[in-house]
Amino acid sequence: MSTIFNKNELKNIFYILLGTICISISVVLFFIPHNFTTGGTPGAAILLHKLSDFSVGTMVIAINLPLLIWGMKYFGKLFALKTVITVALISIFIDFFSYTLNFDLLISNILVAAIFGGVIIGFGVGFIIKGNSSAGGSTIIAKIIASNSHIKPAQVILISDIIIVVSSIYVFKDFEKAVLSIMSIYTTAKAIDIVLTGTLTTKVIHITTSKPQELGEQITKRLGHEGTLIQGDALNKQDDKTLIFMVIDVKKLGELREIIEQTDKDAFMIVMEASEMLGRGH
Repeated sequence: MSTIFNKNELKNIFYILLGTICISISVVLFFIPHNFTTGGTPGAAILLHKLSDFSVGTMVIAINLPLLIWGMKYFGKLFALKTVITVALISIFIDFFSYTLNFDLLISNILVAAIFGGVIIGFGVGFIIKGNSSAGGSTIIAKIIASNSHIKPAQVILISDIIIVVSSIYVFKDFEKAVLSIMSIYTTAKAIDIVLTGTLTTKVIHITTSKPQELGEQITKRLGHEGTLIQGDALNKQDDKTLIFMVIDVKKLGELREIIEQTDKDAFMIVMEASEMLGRGH
């Protein structure tokens, strides 16, 4: 069992490393040279870099450090540790590539740079999520607000991205670049979906468990989601089983797997596509 765990963690480390490199290279090669921004922490760091003498990498740390301290209690210890490492790697790689990749514009067309840069950042964020980690920033804020209100995380992230885009108009004095930033954010979201699922961001989850209360409490506490319990019998009629039915955003799949592994290693989970939803269910 420990061998499987080690293999899984090595795979997670690889995903996190690959994701942080993708984000850093995209910021350095496409966004900084063209003087426009994207969403999330990288976008906010670029804006603060333009308003100060500090490097983009330093701004990544400055943005995330207070948020990580504030939101530590909302994350599991392992997830929080991975997030800290991820943020640190993004900061280090951005500054490293800024000093080492000293050549002219890789892509002179700013429209192509916005699309291509957004896609690479999306791949990076997707890989980080697959590694059961987070790139910090608006993700942390979204988790904190969602845990203390009925506001959905996606809404918080959307609002933060809007604030960044509007702020970029003031910083760069260019409305067209703000439009390009929106296009970049859109391609980033699509690229994340491709990495994680290929299409939809919402998944239907069926979990068969003999520990429904413990598992349900952990899911509600850490993910803020509710589900439906369905009682059932195993085919051999010897074991009582409970089916947990729920719908979650694909970005939370990694943490859900971690919760199941920690709470009930004998649980059985099925992930299905949600092609259409109606109503306000959780």
